[in-house]
Amino acid sequence: MKIAVSASTADLSSSVDPRFGRCPYFLIVDPETMEFEAVENPNVSSASGAGIQAAQLVANKEVKALLTGSCGPNAFQTLEAAGIQVIVGVSGTVEEAVRSYKTGRYKTAAQPNVPSHFGIGTGVDPSSAPGFGMGRGMGRGMGGGMGQGRGRGMRPGMGYSPFPQAPGATPFTPPMPTLSPEDELKQLKSQADWLRKQMENISKRIEELEKNK
Repeated sequence: MKIAVSASTADLSSSVDPRFGRCPYFLIVDPETMEFEAVENPNVSSASGAGIQAAQLVANKEVKALLTGSCGPNAFQTLEAAGIQVIVGVSGTVEEAVRSYKTGRYKTAAQPNVPSHFGIGTGVDPSSAPGFGMGRGMGRGMGGGMGQGRGRGMRPGMGYSPFPQAPGATPFTPPMPTLSPEDELKQLKSQADWLRKQMENISKRIEELEKNK
């Protein structure tokens, strides 16, 4: 039995990448032996359809479950149709995530937790931990990591990054969508919900570690 984890680098010590469709790597892991295969994601800079293509890539690896930070509706439907359990809101290292999965800590998601086109990059080098920055002026940039993102506009984006990107990662510059105020509001609310869940997970983990001191 194998599971897939979205990862920032090609090893078990990597951070779980919060993006599914545009994560740099998928680690295909056997939870029993911790043996793994690192699969480079060719859809990182896809202009569209990254989630569906990434879902098909994972499905071809015949995994039972996917662990990731966020998953949009198109990718979610594709994974669900392939009989793959989707687990979102996962953070920490890949190794920690796999061990938590093995102990039954995670629950399968009933629905996607972000809207379509979530995680589209700004063109900033991912190694500098781009974030969900909403640049004003020239356009709105939706960064890839959870951190110090900068849109194409005149202001820096907003975000905090517990998810460092791979050093020396290749920059990518997919087209930036123009969002209506309504869509922007929905997307920001989804991001806020996701951040709240991450903070809850981090707080729980801190409590667990403090108890085990």
